[in-house]
Amino acid sequence: MHGAAFQRALVSAWRRRGLLAWLLWPLSLLFWALVSLRRRLYRAGFFKVRRVPALVIVVGNMVAGGAGKTPVVMALVRHLQVKGLRAGVVSRGYGRRTQDCREVLETSPAGDVGDEPALIKRTTAAPVFVAPRRFDAVSTLLAQYPDTTVIVCDDGLQHYALHRDIEVCVFDDRGLGNGFLLPAGPLREKWPRPVDLVLHTGAHPAFAGFTAQRALADHALRADGSRVPLTKLAEPGAKPLLAVAAIARPDTFFEMLRAQGLNLVRTVALPDHHDFEGWQRPADNDYTLICTEKDAVKLWHSQPDALAVPLEFSPEPAFMAALDVQLAACMRTKLSSPHGHQTS
Repeated sequence: MHGAAFQRALVSAWRRRGLLAWLLWPLSLLFWALVSLRRRLYRAGFFKVRRVPALVIVVGNMVAGGAGKTPVVMALVRHLQVKGLRAGVVSRGYGRRTQDCREVLETSPAGDVGDEPALIKRTTAAPVFVAPRRFDAVSTLLAQYPDTTVIVCDDGLQHYALHRDIEVCVFDDRGLGNGFLLPAGPLREKWPRPVDLVLHTGAHPAFAGFTAQRALADHALRADGSRVPLTKLAEPGAKPLLAVAAIARPDTFFEMLRAQGLNLVRTVALPDHHDFEGWQRPADNDYTLICTEKDAVKLWHSQPDALAVPLEFSPEPAFMAALDVQLAACMRTKLSSPHGHQTS
């Protein structure tokens, strides 16, 4: 609980250029210098940028903390699958207790592979690999699934060691925050910087870019995959609801539940990626435990009766059309490039 409170306090401090932000501003200049030097070294060839024989789409963000990247990754993978393309996903697997390169299976514990990769696997059935170095994850994925044509990288805009063909930068309603770099503000890099597509996942975009619709599904999922209509949970006489969330902005999830007419008698906000190891629900069990899908992949192990409410995420059609144009151009370039059929 202390970690969640600290996280919320820090995010609040990054919204404006208050006293704390200005006190940390000299450190942000040092951070900017290091980030700029690292990027220049990659561009100059001092650090190696590795290419792979598949098209690479990186989905990332400029601000620290979650901005809705994982729903974007899942939406892109489904879009590619509908187009008949073989898509795979790689991730660092943030928060996992292992450090090796491994495939994410349907049966993989979220603690071993990360909650977001586990969710991506569960919802898309695409090949998903995690590794500390994304190039290792991509190489292993392509070795085991050589017919994969497109790799979607969950996070990694600042991971320059892996060559990317398309960059998608995701923003939520926080926008750029106070505009300062870490630690005085939320920015990992100075903005604007060149990217191929900008997607806003919030309801109030701070600047130009494509938008997406976000809404909770009209049902919750049990651990066995069966559905429970939300209207049933809101009926008179239904058990009280206790909502728990270990995501970047738990209050947003709670507000969305209430907007669906659900009466939450209690809410529990935990730090993003909390592993729920040792977490104890309140002693009074006369309520229904409700959570996000990302939390459910960890909670169902110890709380099999928990209900997960999926997030329905739909980028505007113009975004997908722009992505298709980028895909077509990159594929033509890939086929004609001497690097298109080998790893360098």
